[in-house]
Amino acid sequence: MLSKLDREIEIVGLAENGLEAVELVENAAADAVTDVVLMDLKMPGMNGIEATRRICARYPQTKVLVLTTYDDDEWVFDAIRAGASGYLLKDTPYAEVVAAIKGTVAGGAYTDPAVTKKLLHAVANQQLQHATLITNKLTERETDVLRFLARGLNNATIAEELHLSEGTVRNHISAILAKLEVSDRTQAAVIAVKHGIR
Repeated sequence: MLSKLDREIEIVGLAENGLEAVELVENAAADAVTDVVLMDLKMPGMNGIEATRRICARYPQTKVLVLTTYDDDEWVFDAIRAGASGYLLKDTPYAEVVAAIKGTVAGGAYTDPAVTKKLLHAVANQQLQHATLITNKLTERETDVLRFLARGLNNATIAEELHLSEGTVRNHISAILAKLEVSDRTQAAVIAVKHGIR
């Protein structure tokens, strides 16, 4: 048991499914805040995703740390979207689980290295997809201009970098603003940065 490995950890309840986990947190809330819930995912009745979503919505001071055998993309992403603060696999050594619990209480986020790789890959792909949504609206030259806008460069510098006249740069910027449906270059730059165009 975790409590035997570390005296700072006190187990206040054990649940067999998601609904019981939610009820335990609710019952404990009358006396004190439950710092961390170690949550499995595939359980009868209410699964861990839904339980995580309810706990995080109702008791934001309680952190949920997933501890499961499942590292499928769908489970990982759904758990994170539901509000889980971390995602560990059940073959994680006990000492690391203890460290993750304490770190989660302190505001950290802990994920298994394999899970971290999935998350980073997903973020990178999402950014590429978002960038494509923007670049599909713009010509190649307009995308080049937008990239320099995102870096905060003025028209004269952009013109010099791209070997264009300032008038041509102004025309490209007008077209960019119209296509991105924004009113100024700052808004266009913000969109560029958010979509990974830099």
